[in-house]
Amino acid sequence: MSRGTTLEVRPAALAANAREARRRAGGARVYAMVKANAYGHGMALAAAAFAPHVDGFGVAVLDEARALRALGVSVPVMLLEGPFDAAELAEASDLTLELVIHSLWQVDLLEAAPQPVTVWLKLDTGMHRVGLPLAEADAALARLQILPGVQVAGLMTHFACADEPRDHLTASQLAHLTRIAAQHQLPWTAANSAALCRYPDTHGALVRPGIMLYGGSPLGGTPAADVGLSVTQRLSARLIAVNSIPRGDSVGYGASWVAERDSRIGVVAIGYGDGYPRHAPAGTPVAVGGQRTGLAGRVSMDMLTIDLTDLPQVQVGDNVELWGDTLPVDEVAKACGTISYELFCQITARVARRVENG
Repeated sequence: MSRGTTLEVRPAALAANAREARRRAGGARVYAMVKANAYGHGMALAAAAFAPHVDGFGVAVLDEARALRALGVSVPVMLLEGPFDAAELAEASDLTLELVIHSLWQVDLLEAAPQPVTVWLKLDTGMHRVGLPLAEADAALARLQILPGVQVAGLMTHFACADEPRDHLTASQLAHLTRIAAQHQLPWTAANSAALCRYPDTHGALVRPGIMLYGGSPLGGTPAADVGLSVTQRLSARLIAVNSIPRGDSVGYGASWVAERDSRIGVVAIGYGDGYPRHAPAGTPVAVGGQRTGLAGRVSMDMLTIDLTDLPQVQVGDNVELWGDTLPVDEVAKACGTISYELFCQITARVARRVENG
């Protein structure tokens, strides 16, 4: 019996979610975000699944863009953090990337070493992370538009709260962006997954879906299935031991979980060394044979323990689902006090990957 700790990835589900993003985008172009190894799904696999349904891709850093081009991707690739120095700028030009310019030091970089590149100027409309202050937009655009070889594709911003059901900041951010875009007669891009699904007036010239492509709900409080999204991965492991413990005994490090009745405790071959969150509390849901139960005690590096008292038929060797078909990843993430993005991205290399074709 192998350890059996497996991440099953489903290209057909990735493609279905890309089609859903395309449907919602209307006339806007669709750039699929494949940064962070396609949210842990594998860049090569995800790019191939998305390619028939999208117009381009988005990555955070140059290494990711280089990897896409090495895979033979010829469609537009947007570099979301832009270049960091003259060497990166030159390589970005060679790779024909679309560069996001979010700071004046990047405008200075372009002026010091002009390259034939396409750029999107990112504005800070209220998130206050990266992006030029609105008051600096006119001057920055004037500087960029006179540079030889530099083509300004349009303006960009990023929404802070589009995933929240009662949000007023999104409308304010959109108004700032569209006002400046209209003044300069430029296209604009703003919509992430949440805005793509919730706010049709934010679609602009180009939308940038991320989490929805990977089956995570982009809308707070709304299950992914209700947004028309498919499950793209299933994380599972084998049950490697089952122990009977009397009422009053504890389980795991710190003795933090104490049996309130005579109990049956299962040991599962996965832990934080595999990327399962160490901070997952007792009661975090898992499923065995399609039936739910919960964690009992702390997550260890290589193992976790689950309460099997009400599942007497479960035996050593059975498959335990950590998230996937029975357990939506967003539900597990909520129990852990995090988001599906983090769960997807932190699975480590020692978990076996399996591609489900079908």
